[in-house]
Amino acid sequence: MTGHAPAALDGLLVEPKRLQICGSLAAIDDMEFGTLRDLLGVADSVLSKHLKTLDEVGYVVTSKHKAPTGRPRTWVRLTREGRSALARHIAELRRLAHDATVMAPPAPESPGEVDASSTVAVVSQALSLAGILG
Repeated sequence: MTGHAPAALDGLLVEPKRLQICGSLAAIDDMEFGTLRDLLGVADSVLSKHLKTLDEVGYVVTSKHKAPTGRPRTWVRLTREGRSALARHIAELRRLAHDATVMAPPAPESPGEVDASSTVAVVSQALSLAGILG
């Protein structure tokens, strides 16, 4: 045991698509709904559901603006609270990955066991998919 406080993973951001949404929005001011949908490779309804969940807790806001064609477009922005939640979540993922590396047990002896380096690889891959790590 390392003496750290209990895990501070954000329950909402544990869901991969919501983590990807927040990670994608963290690097920019805002993104058009269709662009975000295409980036995530999900249907409109799936993105709408995740955005509603994130909006209800104040992590994102949406706004509608008319495009030059006159058609309304929905824009999504990560709020200050959303940025803070994402930063805390990422810090906890990094801490967990570090702890898994430091406290790595001997390599697994049976094919069904998972070693700490596998866990670190999975966490790193999740952060990369979310656009958080390079």
